[in-house]
Amino acid sequence: MVSTLALQLMMLLLSAMGGAQPQRQASPASTHSPHGNLSVPCQNCHTFSGWKPIRSIPEFDHNKTRYPLRGMHKNVACVQCHSNPVFTNIGSKCADCHADIHRRQMGAQCERCHTVNGWMVSLKSVRDHSNRFPLIGAHAVTDCDSCHKGGATGQFQGLSTDCISCHMSSYLNTKTLSHTALGFPTQCQQCHSSDSWAGARFDHGALTGFPLTGAHASLDCTACHVGGKYQGTPTNCVSCHLKDFNGAKDPDHVKIGFPQTCAQCHATTTWLGATFDHASTGFALSGAHATLNCSSCHTGGTLTAANTSCVSCHLNDFNHTTNPNHVAGGFSQQCTICHNTTAWQPASFDHSKTVFPLTGAHTTVPCTSCHVGGQYSSAQTACSGCHMTDYQKTTNPSHLTVAFPTTCNQCHNTSSWAGATFDHSTTGWALTGAHASQPCSSCHAGAMLTAANTQCSNCHLTDYQKTTNPNHISVGFPTDCSVCHSTVNWTGATFDHTTTGWALTGAHTTLACSSCHKGVILSSANTACVSCHLNDFNGTTNPNHVAAQFPQQCEVCHSTSVWQPSTFNHNNTVFPLTGAHTTVPCASCHIAGRYAGTPTDCYSCHKTDYQGVTNPNHVAAGFPTTCLTCHTTTSWLGATFNHTWFSIPHHTARLCSDCHTNSSDYSVFVCTSCHAQATTTSQHQGIRGFVWNSTNCYSCHKN
Repeated sequence: MVSTLALQLMMLLLSAMGGAQPQRQASPASTHSPHGNLSVPCQNCHTFSGWKPIRSIPEFDHNKTRYPLRGMHKNVACVQCHSNPVFTNIGSKCADCHADIHRRQMGAQCERCHTVNGWMVSLKSVRDHSNRFPLIGAHAVTDCDSCHKGGATGQFQGLSTDCISCHMSSYLNTKTLSHTALGFPTQCQQCHSSDSWAGARFDHGALTGFPLTGAHASLDCTACHVGGKYQGTPTNCVSCHLKDFNGAKDPDHVKIGFPQTCAQCHATTTWLGATFDHASTGFALSGAHATLNCSSCHTGGTLTAANTSCVSCHLNDFNHTTNPNHVAGGFSQQCTICHNTTAWQPASFDHSKTVFPLTGAHTTVPCTSCHVGGQYSSAQTACSGCHMTDYQKTTNPSHLTVAFPTTCNQCHNTSSWAGATFDHSTTGWALTGAHASQPCSSCHAGAMLTAANTQCSNCHLTDYQKTTNPNHISVGFPTDCSVCHSTVNWTGATFDHTTTGWALTGAHTTLACSSCHKGVILSSANTACVSCHLNDFNGTTNPNHVAAQFPQQCEVCHSTSVWQPSTFNHNNTVFPLTGAHTTVPCASCHIAGRYAGTPTDCYSCHKTDYQGVTNPNHVAAGFPTTCLTCHTTTSWLGATFNHTWFSIPHHTARLCSDCHTNSSDYSVFVCTSCHAQATTTSQHQGIRGFVWNSTNCYSCHKN
């Protein structure tokens, strides 16, 4: 049929194009092509027999037009598209020929989903489906029409992606687990996959709050959801396991009154092999308790309220223990003080937790040594409570005789009764030196140890009295031996002379005491130097101390190291030595060995210098004898004079000789040599008593 239609089309084309030329030649006025402006010869399609039918195989290549034929278009009859003889009067859009059964829901561009190879939806459009609802699992092989019902009437845009929008029927008609009866949610994906409606999975923990673990995970749903009842199924164990609970005999849960909270002992793996964490009761099982039968403690078949005190189970052990006898000993019934949970015996007791920790020999003696008569609750903790016999029998020293206190630990320790020591420092009189090794009786005469005299002379009076170097009695030494003697030895005594206020220094430190303390009196020696050194003072001739009337305070010039050489600090006198005075011999000033009363004025030594000077002639000039006015102690020469009472220079006068015209008499001066009479007189007109001479000038003009 297609080939026939093609042939007809070709005939039409030939009659329009090829066949038109002969008609135009025969009768140009009557020739008219119904195909419009077509350049194809008529004979390419028409035959010479007539316009119709056209050639079976027209000579026309549609692919040379602006719309090549592709796919299924190749086999379509010409007139199926060219309904109008004017072939060019036809659209090229799909919708120009194909009706839109989707009612514009998918738009006017058919080629987005369809191709010339077929009207079926292309794979491209399937991929595009993934943007909103990926086609996975069974959806990938499902016809579009399955969801988008009716190509012409179905909804393609905005169709709900909820499972239930397509699977409502499945939801409503599922009978194995009636979804509607069980009130299952309509979110199908919670149980079902996209591969198949069957084989649904159910997250029991997430949806019910009761995760399926252990043996629960492999049970049929109906094992718990009896009668297909899923809503309101209780989650407490006993609702399913009440039969197990009632039937349990080892132990008998009902008889014992076990709680019906099965999870407290049982796991979901199996009903058997239950365990119980006894620590959760506040009484953890340890030692031998861990292996006992419950009934050993929970007598009477009651497990819920057992007495946790040890003695509630071990009273029999307590009453029958004889080593030691707990009852007779008044032992506490708190068994844990001595016993542990491993075994009743052996028990141990930590004596350090009592008021009397065991140390030394006490740790090894039998309990009964102290706890006489099996009395443990109130044993005597005082040493004498056990050691009174030792106290009474000790003879070295006899504790009774010397009235030692009964606080044994003052001298004895717990290691041994023998080898006692006494810290004498606790008496306020520590034993040092030779005292530390002396027998007690050496000081504590008469076996009296509690109140010995602590004065040295109480023991050493004989030593004091017999000492002759020096003779303590004759010298009048004090009887406080510690002033000179140590506790190491009586001999080799030393005396700190600084305690007398007169420290020994220099040669004094090596002198015999008698050198200063004459007449064996040591307690009140004269501390003045001259009391010992008077002979030195009197016998010294360079200088002669006596003749010079030196003071007898020897320390002014002498030290304690040696009598000679001595030094004298002249600066401590009223005449400190300066300049040339520091190097001149003493005798230069202290004439004839006279030191006391030596004048300190310059002139007394320098009279000869004063009188011998001629430039200027001090005597003739009437210079004062206060040499320091012009001279220093460095040298007699180089004297300077401060003309303080008449300012120099005076006008043109600069040299002494300008005014003092007589070099032998500086008391003579001349004013009139510069101040002429005529000028001076004219300047003193009207001044009463004016006389032109030098003496009168100076009387008024002092400076």
